[in-house]
Amino acid sequence: MTLKFGTSGLRGLVSELRGPPARTYTIAFTRMLIERGVLGEGEQIFVGRDLRSSSPDIAGIVQVAIAEAGLVPVDCGALPTPALALYATAENAPAIMVTGSHIPDDRNGLKFYRADGEIDKRDELEIVAIHAGLQTANRSQPSVEPVQPGTEPSVIYRDHFLAFFQPGSLSGVRVGVYQHSSVARDIIVDILRALGAEAVPLGRATHFIPVDTEAVRQEDLLLLKDWAAAEPFDAIVSADGDGDRPLVADAHGAFVRGDLVGAITARFLGADCVVTPVSSNSALERCGHFTTVQRTRIGSPYVIEGIGTALARGGKRVVGFEANGGVLLGSSVEKDGRTLAALLTRDALLPILCALSMVATTGRPLAEIAASFGFLAAASGRLEGVSAENSASFLQRFAADAAYAGNLFEALGGVADIDNRDGVRITAGNGEVVHFRASGNAPELRCYIEAKTEPRADELLGWGLALGRAQILES
Repeated sequence: MTLKFGTSGLRGLVSELRGPPARTYTIAFTRMLIERGVLGEGEQIFVGRDLRSSSPDIAGIVQVAIAEAGLVPVDCGALPTPALALYATAENAPAIMVTGSHIPDDRNGLKFYRADGEIDKRDELEIVAIHAGLQTANRSQPSVEPVQPGTEPSVIYRDHFLAFFQPGSLSGVRVGVYQHSSVARDIIVDILRALGAEAVPLGRATHFIPVDTEAVRQEDLLLLKDWAAAEPFDAIVSADGDGDRPLVADAHGAFVRGDLVGAITARFLGADCVVTPVSSNSALERCGHFTTVQRTRIGSPYVIEGIGTALARGGKRVVGFEANGGVLLGSSVEKDGRTLAALLTRDALLPILCALSMVATTGRPLAEIAASFGFLAAASGRLEGVSAENSASFLQRFAADAAYAGNLFEALGGVADIDNRDGVRITAGNGEVVHFRASGNAPELRCYIEAKTEPRADELLGWGLALGRAQILES
C-alpha cells in the first residue's frame, strides 16, 4: 500500500507515512499556500490528531515541518476533524488533521484544510506535484515547541451546536453512546447531556478500533443488538475514529445506513437541495422531501464542489452527505430564531443531533422515521487483490460496449440506465442497482447493491461479485 489521496485525505501504512513522507507532504502543502500568496512567513497552521497509536508521533513530525517552512504550528491536540476545521476556519488559518479515519491502526493519514475549508482535487494534484520535487531523505529533526490555541477548539465546536439546538430539546430521549476509540467519544456525551438527553457511555476502549460506518463490522452490529436488548434506548450512536462519520442504530440496535441518516438530517434542516454521491440510495429522488437531488462522484471534495454548484444555481438550504453518513452543511440554517453556520467538511455530530431531534419533536421511533423515506435495501462488498488496471479495463468495457452490458444483465431484465460518473452504476430492467467501482485506497473492485429486500440485496451482491470476478479473470 503506497501513500495516496483517496476520497478524503492522504492515507497509507504508518511505516510509509511516519518520518520523511509526513514531513515532505506537509511542506508541499505549505508551499502550495505560500506560492498562492494566501499564507505568509510567521503565520499559523493548526494541527489536530485522532487517538490511534501513531498519531502523536506523526503530529510531532508535521509540527516540525511547519516550523521548517517558516510557519508557526499550533497544537490543538486530540479532537474531532470537524472541530479542527471549524476552529481553523474561524481563525482564518489552514489546518492539518493527523488521522486514518476508520482504517486499521497500522495505517494513518493526513487531511489538509485551507483557511476557507477542505482542499479539493485540484489542490491534491498540486500538492503531489510539489512533493515530487522535494528531497525525501532522512534528516535531523529539530525540536519545536508548538503554540497552544488561544481558545479550546472543542469548546467552539460544542458551542456551534448549542447555539442552534434548543436547551432541553432532547429531554426524555435516552441514548447509548458507543465510545470505542473515537476522538469524538466524550464530546458526543457532553453535547447530548447539555441538550437534556440521558446519554449512557458504552464500550469505551483503550486500544484503537477501526469502526467503519459504511461497512460496519459484524462484532459491532452484535454489540448494538446486545446493548439494545439489555436496556431501553431510543437510539445508540457513535462516530468513526476522527468523528466525521456517524454511526446510528435504532431502539432495537438495528444499524441505520449513513445515507438514510443524511436524508433524515436534510429533512430536519428543511433542505431544498441535497448533494450526494451516486452511491447514495436512489430513493432520495422518489421520497418527495427535496426539491433537488444533485449527484456527484464519491468523495467529500466532489460533494463540496457540488455544493458550490448548487449554491450558484440558487439553492437556499443546501445539505451534502455521503453514503457513510458524514454531513456537510453548505449553507447557514435558521430555525426557531437560532442559526447554525455552514461547515464544509464531513461531520458526525450534526446528523446524530438531527436524527435524535426528529425522535424528540415527532414522538415517533427512529425506525419508523427511517422507514418513511422508502429506502431500498442495500449491500456492499469487494473483490480484493484486483489491480487498478484490471478494474479500469472491466469498467471501461461497460462504457464502450452496450451489448456487453446487456448480455451480462440479461437475467435482471437487461440494462435500463448506466451512470458512469464514478465507476459504473447500472440500473437493471427489473429496477435493481449494481454499482461497480475501483477503490481509491486499495487494489480492490467494490460492488454496491440496491434491491427491494435485504435477502435479495445479499443474493444480488453475491451475483455481482461473482460476475466481476469471472470477467476480470477472463480478461
